[in-house]
Amino acid sequence: MLTSHRAGRQTSMRIFRLGLTLAMVLLVPSQAADISGKWVFSVDLEDGGHGDPTFVLKQQGGKLSGTYDGPLGEKEVSGTVTGSQATFGFSMERDGETVKVTYTAKIDSPTKMSGTVKFEGAGAGGSGKWTAAKQ
Repeated sequence: MLTSHRAGRQTSMRIFRLGLTLAMVLLVPSQAADISGKWVFSVDLEDGGHGDPTFVLKQQGGKLSGTYDGPLGEKEVSGTVTGSQATFGFSMERDGETVKVTYTAKIDSPTKMSGTVKFEGAGAGGSGKWTAAKQ
């Protein structure tokens, strides 16, 4: 009977430790990949257009800021990073209307990203795919 009580107590302690470990893992926020730096993109649009813009990104926690320099001019960029995903972009004027340009990224490694780009507004609907390498 003493052995049975001890075995039950050991099982309870194992379950408690397992639960505590699981709680610690779930409560620790996932670290976002740091994509700060200069990135050269290769963008292919669905309509056949192509561009090679450069982004200079600065990440602070889950927030992104920076600049875009490419076929659409020079623009201020803002966005977010969560884990291995990022969303960033900018707005621009075309024919007196605002066009929103949004890049959605999968962070493949510290030096490679890929994803999609979407243009919205002022009759500028369109999208494309891109890859990027960190310089």
